Amino acid sequence: MATAKGYAAPAAGAPLAPFSFERREPNADDVVISIKYCGVCHSDIHMVDNGWGQSVYPIVPGHEVAGVVTAVGANVTKFKEGDHVGVGCFVDSCVTCKAARDLDREQYQPGLVLTYSGFEPGSDTPTYGGYSDHMVVKEDYVLSIPENLPLDAAAPLLCAGITLYSPLRHWNAGPGKKVAILGMGGLGHMGVKLAHAMGAEVTVLSQTLSKQADGLKMGASHYHATNDPKTFETLAGTFDLLICTVSAGIDWGSYLNLLKVDGAMVLVGAPEEPVPLNAFALIPGRRTLAGSMIGSIKETQEMLDFCGEKNIVADIEVIAIDQINEAYKRMARSDVRYRFVIDMSTL
Repeated sequence: MATAKGYAAPAAGAPLAPFSFERREPNADDVVISIKYCGVCHSDIHMVDNGWGQSVYPIVPGHEVAGVVTAVGANVTKFKEGDHVGVGCFVDSCVTCKAARDLDREQYQPGLVLTYSGFEPGSDTPTYGGYSDHMVVKEDYVLSIPENLPLDAAAPLLCAGITLYSPLRHWNAGPGKKVAILGMGGLGHMGVKLAHAMGAEVTVLSQTLSKQADGLKMGASHYHATNDPKTFETLAGTFDLLICTVSAGIDWGSYLNLLKVDGAMVLVGAPEEPVPLNAFALIPGRRTLAGSMIGSIKETQEMLDFCGEKNIVADIEVIAIDQINEAYKRMARSDVRYRFVIDMSTL
């Protein structure tokens, strides 16, 4: 066992503080990663606060991990020392499910092991995330980060990037499609960049116009304020696809009414409270209200390669690890453009 350093919350809602713990010794199929940067996802706050009722304490958050390989097991063939790599939201999964093998959707199968607040397979040992100095991860769950992407700005691709890339690909965003991104935050700004790079016509729907210049610069063709009732009149029946990145309560019917016939509204933000919905927001337009959760390892690597080809990274603010509690407060106020990333050299 190797001692690791990190930051952890000891209980629901408690501040994060320095924490030492044990990482397993690497097996023959493991990769040892020196963590250089870790993105701060809003899911980290939900998990620290036990907002979804599934947290395991003490909890070391972090599933947007970017680092450098420092050692590999004897059976590892995909990576070598010095490689730039990433780890996303899960570090193991069911390898016997036929659906997982054949349909490339292991993130939706039983047996998924979360990067943090889960348990090592076959044990009661918790998994600890990327707010730490190093990780030991199975080769099959390690991603290759293109060398042309800076590690700090690439880190959020491991969650924010794939969370938007997966539904954009699944619902065929591309030339001739009108895509709306609801929310211009850590997730939303990645949706704008990716949808634009795929060739779609992109509209941002944000509470105000305060980030309009940023949205247009990132590739949006249109930007509308949702605090203006006229927005919902002007845009009724406009979009093929609307991706909702917000986790706050909204009037779901009003947004569904922005879809064309056969349009889809896809939730990637996860409200803690149940979603109220009138069935007639869906039925007359044969509309779909759907959800999407990250992506498979194969799709995540595809996303990273796409971002490498298109030079897409997140817009970030780099912080020291001892600023993490203040960063959580700022995120609650939407006071970041657009993703905090922890510099792990400050640990």
